[in-house]
Amino acid sequence: SSRTMSLLSQLEKINLDSVLGEADNARYVTSKILHLVQSQEKTRKEMTSKGSTGIEVILSTLEVKSFNLCRYGYIASFHFMIGLCGGRRASVLVAKGGTQILLQLLLTASKDSPPNEELMVLLHTLLAKIGPKDKKIGMKARINGALNISLNLVKQNLQNHKLVLPCLQVLRVYSTNSVNAVSLGKNGVVELMFKIIGPFTKKNTSLMKVALDTLAALLKSKTNARRAVDRGYVQVLLTIYVDWHRHDSRHRYMLIRKGVLQCIKSVTNIKLGRKAFIDANGMKILYNTSQECLAVRTLDPLVNTSSLIMRKCFPKNRLPLPTIKSAFHFQLPVIPASGPVAQLYNLPPDVDDVVDESDDNDDAETESEIETENDDDKDQHFKNDDIETDINKLKPRQELGRPIEELKMYEQFFPELSENFQECDLVSKEPKPFVPDANLSGPIVVPTAGEE
Repeated sequence: SSRTMSLLSQLEKINLDSVLGEADNARYVTSKILHLVQSQEKTRKEMTSKGSTGIEVILSTLEVKSFNLCRYGYIASFHFMIGLCGGRRASVLVAKGGTQILLQLLLTASKDSPPNEELMVLLHTLLAKIGPKDKKIGMKARINGALNISLNLVKQNLQNHKLVLPCLQVLRVYSTNSVNAVSLGKNGVVELMFKIIGPFTKKNTSLMKVALDTLAALLKSKTNARRAVDRGYVQVLLTIYVDWHRHDSRHRYMLIRKGVLQCIKSVTNIKLGRKAFIDANGMKILYNTSQECLAVRTLDPLVNTSSLIMRKCFPKNRLPLPTIKSAFHFQLPVIPASGPVAQLYNLPPDVDDVVDESDDNDDAETESEIETENDDDKDQHFKNDDIETDINKLKPRQELGRPIEELKMYEQFFPELSENFQECDLVSKEPKPFVPDANLSGPIVVPTAGEE
């Protein structure tokens, strides 16, 4: 009965007819719906309420190719419907199949020459909002061929920050998928991120923050981490962190500094990254910057992340430590003249005597990083081998504190523990015959059958 429902019913009739002459009428109805959604919160709630068919009608209209001129209005309607509080409303759009339709529309819009910039900005902004609500958006984007569209837009419009920012937000969502991260890395996304985050500048800090988050997600892939190490980007990250540490005297850009540390943390997950970090004097840099951050409580996240990186990259040594690396000296009672122990004691102080074999066998991992897209199916067949199901093994074994021979001396105090009650009359199945006692006086009366 409301104005919104009336417009939606008109739009649904137009979709069923799908006549070219109805395009003008479709644009009129679209503009009215967009105006109501943009200006009235009541309309937005009505469109996304339980049982409403508003989203389905608009999505079905987006699939009508003859109404491509109206797609901007529909996407803008979704944008205003989700708004700032996009949690539940974004989930509703995902549940209605909105992700698939928006990705197909993105693919179609990318074929226009030149692409409509406003439409691309709206599409990427909407995908970035609903992306965290759709666990399989990375797989859907790859299957639809929309994975490299956002990347190409960033490459071609590096100076257009209005378009680059939503594209980076979508790439950040895509990069949480390991297969997508490897595919994007092969197409040069790691090098592209370093063009955005460096050199140091306080302009467009929001763009830099999103770029750092995207880079941190990409570097979780060991393939991309190796690529970053081979190109010397570990030293670049440390330089960027020092620049922000020096210039951010009022600590307004703590999130950017933390984003750089997250990138360093991701790249040092591999052995080559840890070695590059040590060679770039990263241990000293993070230690000194952390000491300067200790006085400010709001910078505790930076100190904590720096500590994690230093603990992960610090050289590992076996005990006893005969070098200055240890605060304590554990001297062996006897040190052989030759052998592996003597070799360890003869090593110079700056040598790491523990071989790091954490990822020696990861060379073939580039092609073997397979995403787990069927987690729901795996949960149904999940079996935990660590849970013991044998009842006999779960019973605690009671062991005697003394041998049986020593305990026999206590039998006289506890005869019930050693007597065989099976031979007693109390448990005998046959009744014992009545034998009169000679010591009893008086007549003996024997009850006959039937008497109680």
